[in-house]
Amino acid sequence: MKSLSKVFQDKLILLERAMDYSRVGIAITDASLEDNPIVYVNEGFLTMTGYSEDEVLGLNCRFLQGIDTDRSIVATIREKLLKKERISVTIKNYKKNGTFFWNELTIDPFFMEEENRYYFIGVQKDITNQREYQLKLEATLQEIDRLSTPLVPLSDHIHVLPLIGHLSEERFEKISTTVLSSMNMNNAEYLILDLSGLSTFNGNTATLIDQLYHLLKLLGTELIVTGISPTMAMKAGNNGELQQLTTFLTVQEAVKALTKFEG
Repeated sequence: MKSLSKVFQDKLILLERAMDYSRVGIAITDASLEDNPIVYVNEGFLTMTGYSEDEVLGLNCRFLQGIDTDRSIVATIREKLLKKERISVTIKNYKKNGTFFWNELTIDPFFMEEENRYYFIGVQKDITNQREYQLKLEATLQEIDRLSTPLVPLSDHIHVLPLIGHLSEERFEKISTTVLSSMNMNNAEYLILDLSGLSTFNGNTATLIDQLYHLLKLLGTELIVTGISPTMAMKAGNNGELQQLTTFLTVQEAVKALTKFEG
């Protein structure tokens, strides 16, 4: 029969091998020692960072930080560690060769009653590929959103904005920012807002367009609306919106009328 000490040693070896087999990085620090140094790292940590065990043992984990590491996240980590509280963040860290990686970091405090001291167990996961994919996806969605609301200058004084799809409040805010900036920069006198491509139209849509009308008015730009169907007109009329706007059936009719007026 194995002795208790032998069984304990076997379990420690098994645990260490299991942590080394893990694909995530694991680092354990000793909070009772000065500067909370690393006392254990697994193979996943070494593979992820490119350092050797001898290079990291005894160091504080801040050596993974770099020029673009968010200092506010670092401050949050420091605050949580002082309070001995669990923390989970995504932070930009750097490998030994200088390349960065996005680290999904979770740190848990662990109190060893036998030693009467705290340790911190940090689990690191390299999510760089997922993060880059997310950033590219967000950029693509922004570009799609921009292309779905193109601001077309027909002349120095007339611009056209065809609305396609659904006009949500979030999308309206983006459109308003783009339109107001462009109108102010170009001193345009007219903005033709074409609604023929809208998939839905309700009282909220009419309210948003009415807000845009008043915002443009402050810049000295008149909002012209085209493409209003009879159903849209009824819904807008029921809410008392858009009645003060100049409207035309099509963009062509509006341009023709405005050109004739300018002439």
